[in-house]
Amino acid sequence: MAPQTVCIIPAYNPTRELALVAAACLDSGIDHVVVVDDGSRTEAAGAFEALPDSPRAHLLRHAVNLGKGAALRTGLNYAYCRFPEARAFVTADADGQHAAADIARVAREAMEHPGELVLGAREFTGDAPFRSRAGNLATRWMVRLVAGRRLADTQTGLRAVPRELAPLLLRIPAAGYEFELDMLLAAKHSGTPIREIAIRTIYIDGNRGSHFNPLVDSMKIYFVLMRFCGIALVTAALDNLAFVAAYSLTGQILASQVAARLAAMAFNYSAARKAVFQSRQPHAGTLGKYALLVGANLWVSYGLIQLIVRTTHAPVLWAKIAAESLLFLANFALLRDFVFTGEARGTGPGGGLSQRLWGRLRKLWGEAARPAPDTAESRALDWRCPDPRAHGERRAWASRDANLEGANS
Repeated sequence: MAPQTVCIIPAYNPTRELALVAAACLDSGIDHVVVVDDGSRTEAAGAFEALPDSPRAHLLRHAVNLGKGAALRTGLNYAYCRFPEARAFVTADADGQHAAADIARVAREAMEHPGELVLGAREFTGDAPFRSRAGNLATRWMVRLVAGRRLADTQTGLRAVPRELAPLLLRIPAAGYEFELDMLLAAKHSGTPIREIAIRTIYIDGNRGSHFNPLVDSMKIYFVLMRFCGIALVTAALDNLAFVAAYSLTGQILASQVAARLAAMAFNYSAARKAVFQSRQPHAGTLGKYALLVGANLWVSYGLIQLIVRTTHAPVLWAKIAAESLLFLANFALLRDFVFTGEARGTGPGGGLSQRLWGRLRKLWGEAARPAPDTAESRALDWRCPDPRAHGERRAWASRDANLEGANS
């Protein structure tokens, strides 16, 4: 059977523009359109009633508003189970921001480059609304820092998600706009290449149909870096306490550094792996690299402490704090690109520093340390796939409240 393309459209209190988007998608060659009503008010019922009356159009409902991320997960889960022939799932906004021709282009790009996450990148020039500028600006440098990727549009709602990545996204707990940032991080950690193509920038009535809150939603996407900062502060406290205790007993900087690193290593490894980088790689593929990084960091830090003490005559503890502060961002980047990173399934525009660095070091480290393949296909979720007999009942299929709550928990 030929591969299919499915477009998922999350909608909260949409206008009649929703029906136009859905109809244009079907007319442009998209095989199926899945609309998710994210608990819209009764006043928006007309927008959903105007959807094309076709077995290729599917309407899912949330009993209450759960957020864009939750709506995307509901649509992805349904599409993944309902259309096993689909190799990619296109997501688009309900407010008409995305031209049907661009939606079709993103779908074609995904079919031509299987296994890659395709982003439709807008240009933020001219009359782009403030909330759109703010949303993209808030996350562009964040993605550059956390994921090691320079992307032009990190908040675009027009994306093509490869089938292999979908089960990983269904496990992401984020329910709001931060889900779209977590999607990029999931792609990075699973080794999924990311590809951008330019699309038209369309804003209707100053983008009033968007529910993005520049302040609240921008703060949510900073939590990834905030988690790392919090863990770094706790690690620094443990490290410095152990260093002070060891230095007071031995008077030797190197021995105290070793003791401090060993004391902080156990906490930092586990916390960074789970809370910051959310890595699912086996310990056999990460612990050895982490130990190697800690060892290298120890010697660099020791050298900086010696240099600061000799040139400034500062107390050893203050010199240590200064050295560790200088290494903060470098440590983050190395954890991201060397330790807690998935191995790419391919090369090309999606490959980043992590793939290039790991490729160069693999021969030195040995195949034993290579992470086992974490194929999303082999871990496909079987949560709540709808009854296949409901194929022709577009409006009859509605997710039950308890099921949605379980799927989004």
